[in-house]
Amino acid sequence: MGKPTGFMEHDRQLPDRRPVKERIGDFKEIYRAFPEERLRDQAARCMDCGVPTCHAGCPLGNRIPDWNDEVYQDCWEAAFKQLMATNNFPEFTGRLCPAPCEEACVLAINAPAVTIEQIEKTIIEHAFEKGWVRPQPTLRRTGKTVAVVGSGPAGLACAQQLNTAGHSVVVFERDPKAGGLLRYGIPDFKLEKQVVDRRLNLMEREGILFKTGVHAGVDISGETLCTEFDAIVVCCGATRPRDLPIPGRGLEGIHYAMNFLSGQNRVVSGEVRTLSINANDKQIIVIGGGDTGSDCIGTSHRQGAASVVNFELLPRPQEERPESQPWPYWPMRLRTSSSHEEGGSRNWNILTKRFIGDAGRVQALETVRVRWTGEAGRPEQFEEIPGSQKTWPADLVLLAMGFVGPDPDTLVAQLGLALDARGNISTGSNFMTSRPGVFAAGDARRGQSLIVWAISEGREAARAVDVFLMGGSDLPEKGCCDLPRG
Repeated sequence: MGKPTGFMEHDRQLPDRRPVKERIGDFKEIYRAFPEERLRDQAARCMDCGVPTCHAGCPLGNRIPDWNDEVYQDCWEAAFKQLMATNNFPEFTGRLCPAPCEEACVLAINAPAVTIEQIEKTIIEHAFEKGWVRPQPTLRRTGKTVAVVGSGPAGLACAQQLNTAGHSVVVFERDPKAGGLLRYGIPDFKLEKQVVDRRLNLMEREGILFKTGVHAGVDISGETLCTEFDAIVVCCGATRPRDLPIPGRGLEGIHYAMNFLSGQNRVVSGEVRTLSINANDKQIIVIGGGDTGSDCIGTSHRQGAASVVNFELLPRPQEERPESQPWPYWPMRLRTSSSHEEGGSRNWNILTKRFIGDAGRVQALETVRVRWTGEAGRPEQFEEIPGSQKTWPADLVLLAMGFVGPDPDTLVAQLGLALDARGNISTGSNFMTSRPGVFAAGDARRGQSLIVWAISEGREAARAVDVFLMGGSDLPEKGCCDLPRG
């Protein structure tokens, strides 16, 4: 423990965000630099608890008190090694993770939590600047080959772990570039794509082969993959968006959120020149109050929307932790993102009843307010409130209501993979699907979830594949540490 009184001497601090007027004029990351000496003060707030519940809050089991102490002691390379022992991509989680570790921080019982995520991000960026992050090619090959389908965080983590074990790994990605949701779903103002490219370059130098523009199940059949590889890991994500099948759904101007977000990302990267869905000077309604909805709001502001309105079916969460979700559990409480700060209105308890249009294009939508029953933080069922109907003008409607599983019609169907009740790929405890030698991990297996869960799933699935191929594995089990890797 670096400083026993640190949590009493220093308040929680985070980097400043760039002014709204400035940041909505571009797609660059929104945070200003945070001086390392101030970050050391933040690390000093970690109490090195006898039972560090931040471990339980983190799906990766990150050794948080250890690298907090190293940062406080100004031992950055040691902190980097501790960080990389359990997390393949802290430069991603340090920017995108909602930090369940912070909600589980012991200090959070009665005070603001340690700034774990910011410390994590700073450690890895410091390591890149110092040249400590280097490719670590394996020294031996097993002669076994593995196909990883999908290059999102689960697929990338799985591929890197399997490569470390000595297997020859080929990652298949249907999009023109690797990265999956990291590249095409997350706006650049949250994750600039040079951060993704930097990591992919390292992985290629470690010996991992990426085949982009190849849609498994379309451009290459499932049977061909089974013939050419000793094992397959399906990490294709939960790509089917939840629809809103109400009257008027067929009108033009109603789009899935991911089509809107990926189009903007492709323009920023130079893959395409013009936007296929443009919010400029339009009245935007975003249906769905989660992270994807928030990303649509921020992107709409940057495209020059005339107005942005956000609907959420669920009730407005309370700002404090609900009694039904005590520490250290993840609480369903009000969270305000940087995109929400940039403008627009948020509306809860709103049910969309129908879309209204003219000449085949949406012009408005009709809603009704609802009343929920159930405990705070755990709404159970709702009823419509009589007389609460309202019509909202809309030139562009974005559906951001989550995802309902992987595409069942291509690779999944060709391999004959069983699905669970929610439409996700069903596996046993060893991540193997109903077809021997075919594994699944990430959102395709557990459903729409967090990036940190995707990385954890990829790591665990890699170990299961290694055991399947070799009869045993030196790869770490969940919650255990890997060898330091750059």
